[in-house]
Amino acid sequence: MKVHRPFWPGLAAAALVLGLDQGTKWWILEVVMQPPRVIPLTAFFNLVLGWNRGVSFGLFNSDSALNLWLLPFVALAIVVALLIWLSRVDGLLLGYAIGMVIGGAIGNVVDRLFRDQRAVADFLDLHLAGYHWPAFNLADTGITVGAAILIIDSLFMKPEKPKNNRGKEKSDVR
Repeated sequence: MKVHRPFWPGLAAAALVLGLDQGTKWWILEVVMQPPRVIPLTAFFNLVLGWNRGVSFGLFNSDSALNLWLLPFVALAIVVALLIWLSRVDGLLLGYAIGMVIGGAIGNVVDRLFRDQRAVADFLDLHLAGYHWPAFNLADTGITVGAAILIIDSLFMKPEKPKNNRGKEKSDVR
């Protein structure tokens, strides 16, 4: 299998997101939230501590054995698919975006499998005008930003034209 140029930068992005996610979770759990409480930082941003056993926005949030093993398994299967895609993608920005999603997914799987709560630690709390966004973490941020870049790229970026072996664009004329 030929690995394309963005593979290693994409893996570096995954490692960065994973490291920042796990580092901030350690800091929040071991230093800041002793005891757990709400810490207002601005008029619209708090630090809190919540445990999410479900997926985004708390969907499928339960203590079932199905959630305990199915969600990490599905996430890891998606990571494998993303790694295959990353090995084939040509654009550096796409490589970074895929890497961000991979790092975020692995960060949340680590929480589900290795934390005593068997849940994802969420601690960033945004609110404005009476509306509270569900609490999230840096893994979620990596997934969201990476997915947004992938969507924007698919909607608005023009695909590169294939080049011949001399580096010139191939012509439709034969």
